[in-house]
Amino acid sequence: MSNVPKVAVVILNWNGLNYLQKFLPSVLASTWSNFEVIVGDNGSTDNSVEYLQSVYPDKVKLIINDQNYGFTGGYNRVLEQVEADYFVLLNSDIEVTPNWIEPIIELLQSDDLMAAAAPKIRAYNQKEAFEHAGAAGGFIDRLGYPFCRGRMFYEIEEDKGQYNQSGEIFWATGAALFIKSKYWKQSGGFDERFFAHMEEIDLCWRLKNMGLKVMYCAQSTVYHVGGGTLNAENPFKTYLNFRNNLLLLQNNLPAGKAARIITLRFWMDLLALFRFLNEGKRKDAWAVSKAHQSFVRNLFSGKTKHGSKNKNIPSGSSSRKANLTGIYKGSIVVDFFAKKKTHFTDLKQEDFF
Repeated sequence: MSNVPKVAVVILNWNGLNYLQKFLPSVLASTWSNFEVIVGDNGSTDNSVEYLQSVYPDKVKLIINDQNYGFTGGYNRVLEQVEADYFVLLNSDIEVTPNWIEPIIELLQSDDLMAAAAPKIRAYNQKEAFEHAGAAGGFIDRLGYPFCRGRMFYEIEEDKGQYNQSGEIFWATGAALFIKSKYWKQSGGFDERFFAHMEEIDLCWRLKNMGLKVMYCAQSTVYHVGGGTLNAENPFKTYLNFRNNLLLLQNNLPAGKAARIITLRFWMDLLALFRFLNEGKRKDAWAVSKAHQSFVRNLFSGKTKHGSKNKNIPSGSSSRKANLTGIYKGSIVVDFFAKKKTHFTDLKQEDFF
């Protein structure tokens, strides 16, 4: 019996035939000795399923959902049917390098409290630049605004080796998320209210609240196209980002603190709404308004994974304190827009937990 941990690389597909044709070969060429490639199809109508069945009948395991459950519901249903030591949630629009798995598994194997990790994410169409979705690891400020090392808001850095040190972060991108299967199960997986966007930050925050660690591995690099399903100009993406950021705070902060910060965020979001109007982006402004309406309407519904509340702390983790590493004590909004701090290296390291 092999002592090499089994890795399941799981790609959730929705009408991504072109990406599967282009990037599946790089995934199948991975050099890890004990891995399986699984494509979970989320109700595609573009012949993705037929393509996989005809071209990769033996190399790719296919799990078919009966409809599109979004990123969150899709992965929850697929991963219920997967057995492995590690799950790797991989976007279909990512090109991997041959040995991308080894350094991350080696890192995670070194400490049982390391629950999840992400590789370095570079842009597929601009290979020397970081990619928006995860760059060199995710962080969050005290008001719940997420940002990345290598990407703050719309400012993206070139990779010049400035973030070549692996270490602890606050969240790992869902574009290429490594997670120990036992912690995926203990945490309850994704909160399905999110549908898509920021669901991985919510998951990582729950892991951190369990006293676990989320890591960035600089020795592994993948290349992400980005915006494959929803591009940055899509008002639905605006809606999801604003609504889900509020859900993130509600889910993971103590009730009193969540109420205070969410109230402040409502006012800050209104400034964003007026900014959209000033730029002539009326649909985006309306998306912010709809996000607030949806959040307030569902504030007390408490629906999460498969329709049930999931805020329990798993047994065995209650004695561990919440892990705050990766939270920025300042306001990234003020620093970026008012103080013109556009690079992660502009922030003082002593201002992080």
